[in-house]
Amino acid sequence: MSMSNSLKKLSSCVLLDLDGTLINTDGVVGDILRKYLCKYGKQWDGRETLKIVGQTPLEAATTIVEDYGLPCGVDEFNSEFYPLFSAQMDKIKSLPGASRLIRHLKCHGVPMALASNSSRANIESKIAHHKGWKECFSVIIGRDEVAKGKPAPDIFLEAAKRLNKDPADCLVIEDSVPGVMAGKAAGTKVIAVPSLPKQTHLYTSADEVINSLLDIRPEKWGLPPFQDWIENTLPIDPWHIGGPVIKGFGRGSKVLGIPTANLSAKDYASELVEHPSGVYFGWAGLPTRGVYKMVMSIGWNPFFDNKEKTIEPWLLHDFTEDFYGEELRLIIVGYIRPEANFTSLESLVAKIHEDREVAERALDLPLYSKFKGDTYLTK
Repeated sequence: MSMSNSLKKLSSCVLLDLDGTLINTDGVVGDILRKYLCKYGKQWDGRETLKIVGQTPLEAATTIVEDYGLPCGVDEFNSEFYPLFSAQMDKIKSLPGASRLIRHLKCHGVPMALASNSSRANIESKIAHHKGWKECFSVIIGRDEVAKGKPAPDIFLEAAKRLNKDPADCLVIEDSVPGVMAGKAAGTKVIAVPSLPKQTHLYTSADEVINSLLDIRPEKWGLPPFQDWIENTLPIDPWHIGGPVIKGFGRGSKVLGIPTANLSAKDYASELVEHPSGVYFGWAGLPTRGVYKMVMSIGWNPFFDNKEKTIEPWLLHDFTEDFYGEELRLIIVGYIRPEANFTSLESLVAKIHEDREVAERALDLPLYSKFKGDTYLTK
């Protein structure tokens, strides 16, 4: 049997996790805990995030109460936390690529199940804020409908059963280590999309690890391919960001020969969380100079092992002088590739120039060139 036929046999349906895979629950939870812990004189620093990702709500609550030494029981914590969480549920955004993936699979008649460590009622409440999602799933199953939650295989085994599928024919997409373990224990194929940065080493049991849902290639698993890539670029919902140009690491011009115009990561923390690391492109406006083509990276730049996530735009124009302190406006209109590491500085530089060529060509297409006139860039 050929590999392609084998993969088609293995992937006749998709089982999706919810929190951290399709929606950014962690961001809202972190905001609530930051305020909640203040009343006990504690500070949420995110150190427990790695522990609670993929846990059931009860397990996560126990972890927080114990690790922070809170003077309340788990039940009391939950009784105070969940009303706060419920009130913020409508603010939980879908992760980039989530709606695209769900609609693509639905459009091609691929059966889907939503299988989460949250309770069924909790799942229903969350997806109610995402129009059209509920109707796309043939099966929705929560932790309270099986004997054991993830990392036990029960949820995925039950999802496969309800879809009338052999687990070996199912593809699981998960963001957490417990979820990956559950998928493998159930006998499915598993794609990991780690919700926490720089943790890919924890996902070695997954069949594939990708950076974000923007990078999923369904055809690898015998599923219908996306048809929306255009000249090696993926159109995305445009987003804006702007601020004064600051001095970066000093390596753009000196080490790479590529002068980047850096923006302060601290001023755009929410945007950095919302958008996956990777290489994007669009238009850059300097109100006193003009509008220019732009390619940019968001992320940790694994080659240099950044400690913080950064935004590094490269304006595709030869400037004769620096413009530190000037207001820079960006509109990001497309995606090129995930962040990657390189074995040498030369291979990194070569890839960056390849990204430039892709962006230069793409921005001449009407699909992208129309944004050059966006008033945000020059006001």
